[in-house]
Amino acid sequence: MSQATIQHHPQDQEFTAELNGATAELAYSRPDDQTIDFAHTFVDEALRGQGVGEQLARHALAFARDEKLRVLTSCRFMQVFVKKHHAEYADLLA
Repeated sequence: MSQATIQHHPQDQEFTAELNGATAELAYSRPDDQTIDFAHTFVDEALRGQGVGEQLARHALAFARDEKLRVLTSCRFMQVFVKKHHAEYADLLA
């Protein structure tokens, strides 16, 4: 799995990943000060199947943990990811 460069853009409420000139994004909303809702994930076709979505998910969930936020997963990808890694992330779920 290639390591993507991940950045957080709080002004746009998204995390982005870049690898080999292609990008992916994980958008979120903040329904309140204690909650983050991961709303949408997009991975460029050139990056699919390379674990970039998983890298974005892990980075975003680490951010939520560091900021002591409760997590909602409106995004289907994030729902599946958190379910698959339930033991690791169950404590974050709202």
